[in-house]
Amino acid sequence: MKRFTYNRATSVEEAARTAASVQGARFIAGGTNLLDLMKLQIETPIHLIDVNHIGLDKVETTEEGGLRIGALVRNTDLAANDVVRRDYAVLSRALLAGASAQLRNKATTAGNLLQRTRCPYFYDTRMPCNKRKPGSGCAAMKGVSRGLAIVGTSDACIAQHPSDMAVAMRLLDANVETVTGDGARRSIPIADFHRLPGDTPHVEHGLAPGELVTAVTLPPPIAGTHIYRKVRDRASYAFALVAVAAIFGKDGSARFAFGGIAPKPWRVDAADAAVTSGPKAVADAALANARPTDQNAFKQKLTVRTLASIFRQKEARI
Repeated sequence: MKRFTYNRATSVEEAARTAASVQGARFIAGGTNLLDLMKLQIETPIHLIDVNHIGLDKVETTEEGGLRIGALVRNTDLAANDVVRRDYAVLSRALLAGASAQLRNKATTAGNLLQRTRCPYFYDTRMPCNKRKPGSGCAAMKGVSRGLAIVGTSDACIAQHPSDMAVAMRLLDANVETVTGDGARRSIPIADFHRLPGDTPHVEHGLAPGELVTAVTLPPPIAGTHIYRKVRDRASYAFALVAVAAIFGKDGSARFAFGGIAPKPWRVDAADAAVTSGPKAVADAALANARPTDQNAFKQKLTVRTLASIFRQKEARI
């Protein structure tokens, strides 16, 4: 780990102002991803800004009837929140499917959204990776790609997004609230927050340098049957091969979002529209233009089977 300086921010404005004034500064809260990356020298910030004491740790209802989740709310607390469990059950289930209890106790809402890919070549600094070192190439293209993305990829990167929470947030049409170094505030639809790799896979989100995530807001609850299904190599403590978040309405409508198959939480309107035609039609719509490798092509069938199990689960609850 390389040397760095550190300060503990006492307000949102101070944290954002400091980040904007120090090139190479990073925010740190739970540190469950950042510290690992610093040890491997994948991330080499020259200054860390501790944001654990700036009051962003509350879950509150909004005037519109939705929910505002502070950026520092720990995953364990969010999953256990009574309102989340009752009205946003898919989010609670997605959080409980991620990581271990110890990690959930430390990991924050903002950190979960911003965690970086678990592509093995991103973590192996001996290998080329356009996400880690732009222009160096993508070793995964001809390497071990079993767990990587099959849709939304590019010729520069096939890494997958690892978050379970973000998949549920995408299903719920969350908005990400931020503040910049000059005090400007904005709200970013989560659909626009994460970016596909294209020719710039190292640009993973729409935040400006030094911009601080302050909260995630959810719209009023979506009624229906909430389901989160995660398929992985181990029963726990593993990232998704395929994950599906779904809400089935009583009127026959449905909403779907997918994890483990794309560089960002994946949601396609055409998949929702295909619900009356069954699991395969939903999967075909979601995976249109998929570009799997020989090693991860199985994810296409696995997506169909995961959806089929969700459809059966929905019928059992009616």
